[in-house]
Amino acid sequence: MGVFMDAMAQPDVAKTTQQTPSACARPPPRWALFMRRLTDYLTQDFLGGPRLLKFAWVINFQKAGTFIFVGALMLYYGNFSTAAWVYLALHGSYGLCWILKDVAFPDPNWQVKVTFGGGFMSFAAVLGLYWLIAWLLISGVSTPTYPLPEAAWFCLCISLHTLGVAIMLATDAQKYFTLQLKRGLMTTGMFRHVRHPNYLGEIMIYASYALMVWHWLPWLILAWVWIGVFAVNMTLKEASMSRYPEWAEYKRRTGWLLPRL
Repeated sequence: MGVFMDAMAQPDVAKTTQQTPSACARPPPRWALFMRRLTDYLTQDFLGGPRLLKFAWVINFQKAGTFIFVGALMLYYGNFSTAAWVYLALHGSYGLCWILKDVAFPDPNWQVKVTFGGGFMSFAAVLGLYWLIAWLLISGVSTPTYPLPEAAWFCLCISLHTLGVAIMLATDAQKYFTLQLKRGLMTTGMFRHVRHPNYLGEIMIYASYALMVWHWLPWLILAWVWIGVFAVNMTLKEASMSRYPEWAEYKRRTGWLLPRL
């Protein structure tokens, strides 16, 4: 979930010269600024009051609790099908990988303090909706008939999920550790061919859950997150990165989410 992903480009460890930002930055679109202000209010200051919660605590509660939540659903509904176990392994292990990432190389953007109302809205508007995806499958509301044999479909979902986790973790690690050196426009490593690999990884991860459930509602939830949150953040990040003189050439040879052919 990338609500507060940094809008600034991260530094490139392969470069040794300091990059000088250009004064000709492209102004961010008004619609993206409006959406950012709206989500910041809803997830940080909703209902007002003191900011006592770290946003990381809200996120980590959902991530760490996913394994327990899905397992509890399986016990409650008596659903111990192969699909249920595969879903538990995928979504549950991703939550544990997230906790490992937060311990090893935490994102400073998640350390912002939020109000209790903001924490609730973060859960209700995004994080809790991810648990709804699991409920659809485990409760039996969705009884998927996959377009491929079950074993082949599970292979597809597991492969998509594993690759997505690897891309997300590698990107966040590269950003975190290169930040220890300097700031600047990152153009190598995970960013060599794709400008937003962290979002690509997250999209692949949650797409695998939607494919496991094989129901229209998960895709509606993901469309809201991908368009209302991810697209906004990527647009604002690109507007910020445009202030670097290398930006035009970097944008020309890279893709937004997928490499240029």
